Amino acid sequence: MTAPTLPAAFTPFAEPRRKVSARWIALFATAWLGIWMAQLTPIQLLLPQQIDELFKPKDWVSSVVAFGIISGIAGACALIVYPLTGALSDRTTSRFGRRRPWIFIGTLVFAIALFLLGAQTSIVGVGIFWSLALSGFCIISAAVTATISDQVPVNQRGFVSGWVSAPQAVGTVLGLVLVLALVLTTFVGYTLMAVLLIVFVVPFVLLIPDEVLPRVLRAPFTFGSLLRGFWVNPIRFPDFGWTLLGRILVNLGNALGTTLLLYFLMYGLGLGKAAEDDLLILTMIYLVFFIAAALGFGKLSDRIGQRKVFVYAAAYLQALAALLLAFAPALSVAMVAAGLLGLGYGCFMAVDQALATQVLPDSHSRGKDLGIMNIATAVPQAFAPLLGAFLVAAVGGFTGLFVCSAIAATLGGLAILPIKGVR
Repeated sequence: MTAPTLPAAFTPFAEPRRKVSARWIALFATAWLGIWMAQLTPIQLLLPQQIDELFKPKDWVSSVVAFGIISGIAGACALIVYPLTGALSDRTTSRFGRRRPWIFIGTLVFAIALFLLGAQTSIVGVGIFWSLALSGFCIISAAVTATISDQVPVNQRGFVSGWVSAPQAVGTVLGLVLVLALVLTTFVGYTLMAVLLIVFVVPFVLLIPDEVLPRVLRAPFTFGSLLRGFWVNPIRFPDFGWTLLGRILVNLGNALGTTLLLYFLMYGLGLGKAAEDDLLILTMIYLVFFIAAALGFGKLSDRIGQRKVFVYAAAYLQALAALLLAFAPALSVAMVAAGLLGLGYGCFMAVDQALATQVLPDSHSRGKDLGIMNIATAVPQAFAPLLGAFLVAAVGGFTGLFVCSAIAATLGGLAILPIKGVR
C-alpha cells in the first residue's frame, strides 16, 4: 500500500529558514504584552491585596504563607498543563493550524478565570480560580512559545525571544500603573486584565498563519505515550537536561527575589502603605534595564552565534542583586538591585529561550518539549511564594530568602557550562 504523498511545500517539522517579518514580531510582542500583564499584575499586586482583604491575617507572615500556599497549588496545575498542551498541539490537525486553536482556548480560559477570580469572597474560591487562571496562562504560553521553533530561524531566535521577555517588564509596569493610578478595586483590576489579554492576543491568533498538520502525519495519541513523553532522558539528551536544570534554578532564584517584593518593602523595610508607590519605582527601574538587556543581548547573541556566555553572566548578575538585598536592606540599595536584576534577567530570558529551542530532542515534539521547558519558568514563579513564605517565617526576616535566591541563581549559571551542542 502506497503512503500518501504530501505537498512539496509542507514543512511543519523542518527547521525554518526564512526570517519572520517586523509585522510578525510586532504581533508576537503585543500578544506577550497582554499575556504577561494578565499574569504578573495579579501576582505582584492584585492577588496579595485580595488575600489580605479576605484572610485578614493577625500578622504579615500569615498573609505571606497564605499567598504562598495558593501560588503553590496553582503551580501544581502548571506542572500538568504545560506539557499536556504542548503534546496536544503537536498532534492538532485543525484547519486553523496546530498552535492557533490552543492560543485561542487558553486566552478564553485565562480571561474568564480572571474575571471570576475578582468576584471571589473566600480563600478557597481564590485558590480555585487562580489555579484556573494560571492553567489558561500555561495553555497560551506553551502554544505561543512553540511558534518560535515552528517559524523563526535559529539566527533570529535571540532577537525574537527578546520580544517574549521585553513585554514581561512592560506588562508588569503597565498593569501596576493602570491599577494604582486609576485606584481600581480588586474586581475591576482583574476584569481590566482579562479584557486587555483578549485585546492583545486576538490579533496574533487572527493574522499570523499556522501551518496545518495533515492527519497522516499525526503521531498516535495514547495516555501511555503522553506520560512517557513527559520524560526526556537527560543521559540521552544531556544538553536538554542541563538547560532545563539551569532554567529551573535561575528562575527559582529570580522568583524568590521578586515575588515577595511587596511584602519586603512593607514589612522588611517598614514602608507600610508607601510600599505600593515604591514598588512601582523599583519596577520602572527594572523595566528599563530588562528591556535593554533582552533586546540588546538577544540580538548580540544572534550576531556572534554565542548563547552560553550570556546565560552564565545573566545568572550571576541576578545573584549579585539578591545579595545586595540580603545584606544591605535599604530602599536606595533596592533600586541598584532592581537595575542589576533587570539587566541579568532580561538577558537570561531572551538568550536562554533561544538556547532552549536549539537543544530540543525531536522536531516532531517541539510543543511538548518546550512545554516541559516552560515548566521551568512558570512553576518556580508559582512555588517561590510558598517556599519564600516558609523561609521568611523560619528566620523571621528576609535575609535568608535573598541568600537562597542568590544560591539558586549561582547554581543555575553553573548548570549551563556542561552544554556542548550550543556555544
